[in-house]
Amino acid sequence: MPSDVARPRLAAVPGFIQRPSARLLVVNDQDRILLFSSVDATWFTPGGGVDEGEPLVMAAVRELREETGHQVAPEELGPVVATASGHWRAGWDGRIRFSVDSFFFLRVPEFALTGEGRERYEADYITGHRWWSLAELRATEENVVPWGLAGLLERLYAGEIPAEPVRLPWHHPEFAHLADAGQ
Repeated sequence: MPSDVARPRLAAVPGFIQRPSARLLVVNDQDRILLFSSVDATWFTPGGGVDEGEPLVMAAVRELREETGHQVAPEELGPVVATASGHWRAGWDGRIRFSVDSFFFLRVPEFALTGEGRERYEADYITGHRWWSLAELRATEENVVPWGLAGLLERLYAGEIPAEPVRLPWHHPEFAHLADAGQ
């Protein structure tokens, strides 16, 4: 999927809010990936929803700035390297959404994070952050999303940028029964 696509195609499921998102695999010069921790004991990548009419790459740049304080130019992101999609329930309003998460790979020098641009619900949900090594990701018993992240990072660290985005498994198995509803 080209990185300039504004709104990925989402399965039309009546009653669910469709929410494309731009996410970032932010990796420092020691091959450590930045992950946020959450109130529900999940570790996840920076990123979030794409605003109406906003190009995917611009959403990724905006989300990185809002959630971390780090600024990059859109051309620094390159292509979408992975996607994951499925249903989830938003903690701020309890409604079920269907998301297509598009992941960009970004190498940066390690930086000090600020959360000054976070939305209120993000500030309530995010409890901290950590730079993880590949070995730590492989060894952890903690819930890290997207699932399959360590295998994807191993390929990216080796310089293998996929010609087409890698499809990662969805990480909310409690909503697996809804997958058939969108077909």
